[in-house]
Amino acid sequence: MHATLSRRELTERLKAHALALGFDLVGVAPVQESPELAFFERWLEAGYAGEMHYLQRSRARRLDPRQVLPEVQSIVVCGLNYDTDAPYSTEQPDPCRGWIARYAWGKDYHQVVLDKLQQLEAFLHQLVPTARSKPYVDTGPVVERVHAKYAGLGWFGKNTCLLNTRLGSWFFLGELLVSIPLEYDRPTPDHCGTCRRCLDACPTQAFPAPYVLDARRCISYLTIELKGAIPEALRPLMGNHVFGCDICQDVCPWNRKRRFTREPELQPRPAQHHPPLAELAQLTPEAFRQRFRGTALERAKRRGLLRNVCVAMGNSGNPDFIPLLERLSADEDALVREHAAWALARLRQQASVG
Repeated sequence: MHATLSRRELTERLKAHALALGFDLVGVAPVQESPELAFFERWLEAGYAGEMHYLQRSRARRLDPRQVLPEVQSIVVCGLNYDTDAPYSTEQPDPCRGWIARYAWGKDYHQVVLDKLQQLEAFLHQLVPTARSKPYVDTGPVVERVHAKYAGLGWFGKNTCLLNTRLGSWFFLGELLVSIPLEYDRPTPDHCGTCRRCLDACPTQAFPAPYVLDARRCISYLTIELKGAIPEALRPLMGNHVFGCDICQDVCPWNRKRRFTREPELQPRPAQHHPPLAELAQLTPEAFRQRFRGTALERAKRRGLLRNVCVAMGNSGNPDFIPLLERLSADEDALVREHAAWALARLRQQASVG
């Protein structure tokens, strides 16, 4: 450690620099066992992760950060606000436009947060040249929300999102695992009380109990993580969601008092904010790559996005989508063809009844 800095001073310097880099929240958690990590194991055993097999493969590393960085003693957790002044999904019910989750409206957040974490890491090494460290943003084997809770950034809401009294749930998390002891923050108490708005608002009933998410029924999982066919029983419940879902956050009282992000790269891009379904339905493979390169939507790939677009058009009740769906029913991808056929049958049935 720097000869002139105590543990407290080093912690304060790191926190101040994190805020100067543009993070909105920062705290420090110890490396320790916790009830939340034990629950993660039970959650996996219950099958709630669905086809997210990577969670099983990296289970041991997720439960113990020392398997990622053997010397780790502290976890610096940072939060970056991504809310903007655009209305919530519950305030924009246009069924002919696709809803893309708020977090995916700007540049891919992984890179935005990682860039800041790497700058914080460089600052740490200026203060403590011998320190070992490793940054993570969502993609690594780190149970982020648990460490964020013990770093004092928030508590687990009943919708399983991390909630902060100042920012609600509209913030990204990133962690810097470090090999030196720091001053640790205390976990935030639960402020949800008797509220269950998030649970009651979920269209697919993805919460079997408060604080428990069955990902297999979650619209975000169905539109992003699930790579095959969406279960037919769930398709009519998905509305116009084509990438992710914000409903359980949109209705949360802690998201009423909004603060907007200062990060230019997280501002909504027209191509990603509530786009017309007809526009998305006509994306060629090359057009998809050009439109969504460097964004979170790349992860869905064209076949996944068009699968979701077909479901949304089928739920729209708009017969004007029939010619587009007829074209998609002959698409090169079998997954797109199957969902287009389902949507066509749904719209034709509605038209005949009407």
